[in-house]
Amino acid sequence: MSFRVRLFLAFLAGMLLPLALLAVGVRREMARQVTAQYDRRLAALAGVVQSDLASDATRVGRVVTSVARELAESNRFRLAVLQHDDAERAWLLDYAGGAMQMGGLSMLQVEDSTGRILSSGQFRNAFDRLEPGLAPALAAAGAAAPVLVRARTPEGAVLVVARLDSFQVAGERFTVIGGRAPDAGTLTRFSRDSDLAVALVAPADTIGSIRSGGVERLLGRFAVPYIDATGGHIATDSARLLLSEPVGPLDELRRRTDRWFLAAFIATLLLGLLVAGWLAAQIGRPLATLARKTAAIDLDRLDQDFASDRPDEIGALSRLLDAMTGRLRTSAARLREAERRATVGDVARQVNHDIKNGLAPIRHVLRHLAEVARDEPARLPAIFAERRGTLDSSVEYLETLARNYARLTPAATRSACDVNAVVRDVLRGAATRPGADVRLELADTLPTVQADPVVLRRILENLVGNALDSLDGRSGTVTIATAAGTDGDRKTVRAAVSDTGRGMSREELDRAFDDFFTTKPGGTGLGLSVVRRLVADIGGSLRVQTEPGTGSRFIIELPA
Repeated sequence: MSFRVRLFLAFLAGMLLPLALLAVGVRREMARQVTAQYDRRLAALAGVVQSDLASDATRVGRVVTSVARELAESNRFRLAVLQHDDAERAWLLDYAGGAMQMGGLSMLQVEDSTGRILSSGQFRNAFDRLEPGLAPALAAAGAAAPVLVRARTPEGAVLVVARLDSFQVAGERFTVIGGRAPDAGTLTRFSRDSDLAVALVAPADTIGSIRSGGVERLLGRFAVPYIDATGGHIATDSARLLLSEPVGPLDELRRRTDRWFLAAFIATLLLGLLVAGWLAAQIGRPLATLARKTAAIDLDRLDQDFASDRPDEIGALSRLLDAMTGRLRTSAARLREAERRATVGDVARQVNHDIKNGLAPIRHVLRHLAEVARDEPARLPAIFAERRGTLDSSVEYLETLARNYARLTPAATRSACDVNAVVRDVLRGAATRPGADVRLELADTLPTVQADPVVLRRILENLVGNALDSLDGRSGTVTIATAAGTDGDRKTVRAAVSDTGRGMSREELDRAFDDFFTTKPGGTGLGLSVVRRLVADIGGSLRVQTEPGTGSRFIIELPA
């Protein structure tokens, strides 16, 4: 990503992020304020609803208490219950119905201490029916809290806000249970707010202002004790008083707020794009010019002019680059002179190294001939004829080096080359070392390689010489092995030079191929660096396996 694009994006982010933060903060604060307002309305509505339910229960309680007081003082009730007078029992059977109508109740029944119904206003035929659990359940729910009771009537079940009271006659306790049904109009009146709805949801009944259609948000719920007396046994549960509101107005407010923020965001984005594009262009164009001039600089072309009269940072950068280019021109001239001198020294060292390698076989043969002339003069012609090939080969090798160095850059001429033959030539010319055992492990059938025989001989002479030197005059083995191999679908020829010398540490291996690095007294440090370069020149690869104290193995792999 370019600096111009990063500047453009940073400017946009600097404009849009504060706006987005403002939008999120305002929307959250608005939601908090609206929520707090609804919570206050909810608390007020809940208080009204619960207060009205409690008032309804209180009114029912007053009627029930009045009935209980009247029955406690009624002689007719005593005659009907204690003396079982038939006429008075008939009066008692109809008493609850009349009292229920006069008191505006939906349920009224009188029970004895065993739970037997003596008189029922909502279900006359429930006379003598046993409901021993209703009165204890109402008493357990509490005298202050409103309790919902689902009672039986001939037309079906009725849900009432119920209360109970008790009285004693002749030492026996009787219970009066009464209740009034909360209708939908009563619950609608409870809400006191046209936007809010109240519903009384019992396990089997729903009464209240539940809106049809649309979606509502549940603001809160309150549990009300609930008793089901319609089955064979009394079941206790909880009814729920639900407070809800339509979500349409709130959603519309949110949508309008979001639309305004979206419009502001788009306007800011467009303005930011224009300003950021202009600003990026003002900075990007001169930087692009500087980059183009800088890209044209190299050591052979230091004539770029960065002079600028701009007073800003870009002008300062241009003047800095102009001064840097001037210093580079001066340093480049000095560097070329230093390189020329270093190159001459490197070439001299490499020529010295290669000539020493070429003279070593000649020196070895001449030393051998001198020993034969001293000890066995008669065998001198035969020995000379035997070793003449080594002399001719070494002289030809030196002549080839001389021709290559005469052209300054050694040139390799590739031809079909027998690796085994080159290995034998190298071994014939190798100087022996006391205690060194040189072994050949050559493959019987080996494909030829395309390489310069002189280059391949230089590679192997360096590796064999280093292997012999690694023995440090101790007894050891140097093995030269060849084998055919494959590299994917390509056939290869592998030549490996192994020794049992001292090996190399990790630090020595990391620097083994650096120019002029050596661990041998009097060494030039060019052997392995020359080997690596020459292997690359003939298209091969070089690998090293070494371990301190056990020796090294140099593996050359050439395409067949």
